[in-house]
Amino acid sequence: MPLEHPAADLWTLLADWAEYTPEAPAFVHDDRTISFAQLLELSLRTARGLSDLGVGPGDRVALWLPNVPAYPVLYLACIRLGAIAVAVNTRYRSVEVADIVGRSGAKVLACAPCFRHIDFLSILADIDPAALEKLTAIVTVGEEPASPPPAIEHLRRVSFDRLQSRPRHGVNHAKANALCNIFTTSGTTSAPKFVLHRQGAIASHAQQVARVFGFTAPDTLSLAILPLCGVFGFNQTMATLAAGKPSVLVKSFEIDRIARMIELHRPTTMFGSDDMYARLLEAVPGDAPFPSIKWAGYAAFNAALADLPERAETRGLRLCGLYGMSEVQALYALQPVDAPVAQRKLGGGATTSPLGHVRVRDPDSGELLGPGKAGALECAGPSLMVGYYGNEKATAEAMTPDGYVRTGDLAELDGRGGFTFLSRMGDVLRLSGFLVNPLEIEAHIQKVPGVDACQTVAVAGPAGVRAVAFVILKPGARLDEAAVIAHCRSGLANYKVPARVFAIDDFPKTPSPNGFKIQRNRLREMALARL
Repeated sequence: MPLEHPAADLWTLLADWAEYTPEAPAFVHDDRTISFAQLLELSLRTARGLSDLGVGPGDRVALWLPNVPAYPVLYLACIRLGAIAVAVNTRYRSVEVADIVGRSGAKVLACAPCFRHIDFLSILADIDPAALEKLTAIVTVGEEPASPPPAIEHLRRVSFDRLQSRPRHGVNHAKANALCNIFTTSGTTSAPKFVLHRQGAIASHAQQVARVFGFTAPDTLSLAILPLCGVFGFNQTMATLAAGKPSVLVKSFEIDRIARMIELHRPTTMFGSDDMYARLLEAVPGDAPFPSIKWAGYAAFNAALADLPERAETRGLRLCGLYGMSEVQALYALQPVDAPVAQRKLGGGATTSPLGHVRVRDPDSGELLGPGKAGALECAGPSLMVGYYGNEKATAEAMTPDGYVRTGDLAELDGRGGFTFLSRMGDVLRLSGFLVNPLEIEAHIQKVPGVDACQTVAVAGPAGVRAVAFVILKPGARLDEAAVIAHCRSGLANYKVPARVFAIDDFPKTPSPNGFKIQRNRLREMALARL
């Protein structure tokens, strides 16, 4: 089998599976199934089509697409050409797309003009022409408006179907050290950084995840809910491909639709956020609503859902905590699937690769810390990025001299050879000289009747640095600030008690591949203004 002989790049891996199991399904989308042999053929033809548009080794191709077959086909065509696929979130609009396309110098942009009734071509028309000056063509997937906006009429538009009608591309530029992926970080305070990876890192990580996560099992079927523009969804799908197993592509995030697809396809694995699983469990009744799922990869973003893994367990859904980020790829670490739920629910775990290594450092003294002591997490291993594309200064700041990535996360070693993720370092509150995880305060406040959600920031004032909490109230509820503060004082150390609690309608957010991230810097500005 191909996994018994590790491939140096994804193209070799695809070609091996196309030869070993040509008729086996690689992707399922709606009523269409694409075999490994068909995937290879489509990718070769698309590579020729992109080459005809001037794309060659090192050129950038921006993929502004949902989870549809065109995404992996275009991506694998880029691998064949030695080109770099630039991931663009379908939630992004003109300002964000202009920045990504412009700074990356993309030569081709692929988009689905009518996806979810969003007129992507009109969004492009609102972009400063200077940001699009390096584009030689736009590849359109699916239907296109009858009359494109005049502002982009000068740009060549080629249908994806036309690319696939070309002959096979002959020359293979796939190799381990070829650059292949740019993922964007979520820029809450500045323009996002471009995380650059090489083919060898993508391929080796996909193969290792396939082994460790059990994707090599004969019955494996992966439900690809998370968007391919982010590493969480991308790495899941590439690992399934590396295992020679099929992925069901889910093009839009609709809970009822996802529930129907689980019932129809009976996947063995899926990955998602706590919010997604909570909504799925609410939408589907019964003691065991998802019997085909062996276990599900789980990321905790909402402190109000801290007990979700326990509740899911009572209904037969086993959730496992993970760790990853664009710089080290997703699925970098996994909690043991057979561990007790109290451990298994935590972010982090043991590194997927036996060559992966983590350490925790005191952010002030620089001293390396032992198990149980919270500090700045640093990661090493074969899945690491090359650096930040076009930003040598940021790369130098992120990488240590001995090859670790400074993740910007707060974590502690668990004493079992792994680690536990606690929070983002930028979110950590330093109160009275102590590092405090804001989730601790937020989870406590969310126990107050009428409080639906909470976010906490630290703000300097005359009495020193104090916590300030923002809450969203349930319909009909009113904020009793004194009662919330009294509740905190009765259960938390004095230095963790918020100086003020404010009710707001919603938290300021910025889009990311896996949903929206809260702009804590904006909350700090709001807290300072109100104080």
